[in-house]
Amino acid sequence: MVHEITKGRSGVDYLLSGFTLIRQPGLRRFVVLPLLTNLVLFSLCFYWLLGELDKLSAAALNLLPGWLSWLQYLLWPLAIISAMLIFFFLFSMIANLIAAPFNGLLAEQVEARLTGQPLPDSSLASLLKDLPRIFSREWQKLKYYLPKAIICLLLFWIPLVGQTIAPLLWFALSAWMAVIQYCDYPFDNHKIPFAKMKQSLGQHKWDNVGFGALITCCTMIPVVNFFIMPVAVCGATALWVDRYRSLPELR
Repeated sequence: MVHEITKGRSGVDYLLSGFTLIRQPGLRRFVVLPLLTNLVLFSLCFYWLLGELDKLSAAALNLLPGWLSWLQYLLWPLAIISAMLIFFFLFSMIANLIAAPFNGLLAEQVEARLTGQPLPDSSLASLLKDLPRIFSREWQKLKYYLPKAIICLLLFWIPLVGQTIAPLLWFALSAWMAVIQYCDYPFDNHKIPFAKMKQSLGQHKWDNVGFGALITCCTMIPVVNFFIMPVAVCGATALWVDRYRSLPELR
């Protein structure tokens, strides 16, 4: 059935579309393997982090000179928060690398169902052929994200700024990067350059950030955060079909 383009859909609509699409027969195989892999990886890494958290925060606080030792009570929570943010950043980076080939295939399958087009080739040979391009694209996203993430993390260590502005900036960055991360799969399937994708998404930046903010909020909810990746891929593909697929400059 051809998907009818609906204008004015909100980020909530696209996220709900993702939850609906993920349950369709034929798509589960592109979800289960990366989901199980990420679940095992997250469990092992988080178990290690809990055991090392006190040591990591103590090591960070020991970097303070003696005359600033009175700041330890203020900076200890910041050290814990920074360690957790770094952990989730590293885990997300690894999880996205592992899931990238499957997410690209999932986006292809979802787009085919939404548009009524013939299903693309999803054979192992086709996947292996596309791996260099897929991982190159992940590297482009990382290069775009890493400098901004480092600046935000450093802001957490500035008194007052770290308790007020830095969390808001981190959330805004996370929301925008969620848009970049998940919308990139359908864009990349059509060989649209990374810079052109950013430009196109930026033309509806605030609408798209609303979608990314919902994804970011879902990543903070236990259990839901394990399922949000494929849901976000499906929702982002629906957004691509609605807003970008038919644009002449992207053909």
